[in-house]
Amino acid sequence: MSAAADHAETNLAVRLGFEPDQVVQEIGYDEDVDQELRKAIEQATGTDLVNEEYDDVADAVVLWFREDDGDLTDALVDAIAYMEEGGSILLLTPKAGRNGYVEPSEIGQASAMAGLSATKAVNAGKDWNGSRLITPKGVANKR
Repeated sequence: MSAAADHAETNLAVRLGFEPDQVVQEIGYDEDVDQELRKAIEQATGTDLVNEEYDDVADAVVLWFREDDGDLTDALVDAIAYMEEGGSILLLTPKAGRNGYVEPSEIGQASAMAGLSATKAVNAGKDWNGSRLITPKGVANKR
């Protein structure tokens, strides 16, 4: 990756709300994820992403979700359990025309049912769209 592309990716991670020293838990990792975005999040936070086995609360969650991954509402509710109060979820879904595409209406409905509010939708890479979702204060669970 060029220095300019590296800077652009890191800026995307910062625009998505990732900050230094945050613990970011990654859910739904598979071989199709955007490695450049993952690296940018790690550069913005200065920490490695933690996996689904992490047993403490995180400041944010990156959720890679595809149409055949199950119920999106359930996945979002489960992700909330991993977060500090006031944390955010970066929901990443395949772009239209890509395998695993999730309709925006499904994302909106599942987010609302999980008690989340969308703050920002972004182009998160060549194959992925991102939605930054936040929890109202008092909703996130502590493990």
